[in-house]
Amino acid sequence: MFSSRRFAVVSVAFLLVSMLALAGCAVPGVVRPGVVHGPYKDLSIALDRDTHVIATRVDGAAVPVVEVLPAGSTLSWAFATGECGRETLGGFDAQKVADANVALFNRAGIGYIISTGGEGGVFTCGSDAGMEAFIARYASPRLVGIDFDIEAQQTPEIVDALVRRAVAAQRRHPALRFSFTLATLAAADGSRGGLNAQGRSVLQAIRAHGLIDYTINLMVMDYGPPTPANCVLARGGATCDMGASAIRAADNLHALHGVPFEQIELTAMIGVNDVAANDFTLADAERLARHARERGLAGVHFWSLDRDTPCPRPAQGASATCSGLETVPALAYLRVFERGSR
Repeated sequence: MFSSRRFAVVSVAFLLVSMLALAGCAVPGVVRPGVVHGPYKDLSIALDRDTHVIATRVDGAAVPVVEVLPAGSTLSWAFATGECGRETLGGFDAQKVADANVALFNRAGIGYIISTGGEGGVFTCGSDAGMEAFIARYASPRLVGIDFDIEAQQTPEIVDALVRRAVAAQRRHPALRFSFTLATLAAADGSRGGLNAQGRSVLQAIRAHGLIDYTINLMVMDYGPPTPANCVLARGGATCDMGASAIRAADNLHALHGVPFEQIELTAMIGVNDVAANDFTLADAERLARHARERGLAGVHFWSLDRDTPCPRPAQGASATCSGLETVPALAYLRVFERGSR
């Protein structure tokens, strides 16, 4: 569902895209209706090292992800690191990955987002020319946007430069989506607690530099111990209600920082999270996808495609290649998010 503001932005974007196309300017993105939905993909897992085709073993044998994902979904390619225009992607040569996969995604009717940074990675961009080279590498009608995953390794100076690059790139590519993925709590104690100091500084930089049509993608995962200061408690109080907590995180961001719901996205970590008592179930996925559609959120995603397969619960932490839930079949989360987001 669209708000009047989103309708106005889309209308202006469409007009600008048409004008740019007539002027011969590059227009790599498309205007996207509805909720952008789909998983993240850790490209360091299962990618074919000979062909550089993005693959997954989620259903047993390694297959290209375009054979697994439904048409109309969106896959976030994680993570681009290094300097824009000279970046690597999942630790691989970025140009080889782009050459091998852009056409595949276009033929399959699957969108893709280039996600940068990540928990242990750093993505920098010191010039507008570098950002243009970065975007051009992945440009196609199925390129949905650029995601800046801002975690501990990103300094305020790096973040400030990324926002300035996004402002300049948005003028040239008005239909291209720019998202900022941030850690959050989901406080249910009345404090509206959510973004940490780093997240708040990102939002300040966005507003200081006048970036307009951005989205804030909240990582609705790993809240910590189940307390009202961290999350919405499940019945009994021993665990976080992860579906309700994701919704509360979006409500808190909207209420405390004034971010419109249509500029908020949510990314869950399916199955067992790194923090105990934070299991994200299929019921949580159903609730989150339905809420995103009904509320008109910008998107709903999950970490990650390779984890959408069963395995025994790890002794501690979470596996990169399975959910940690033995009774949930392969690709069950993908199907729930796909069905619920439409």
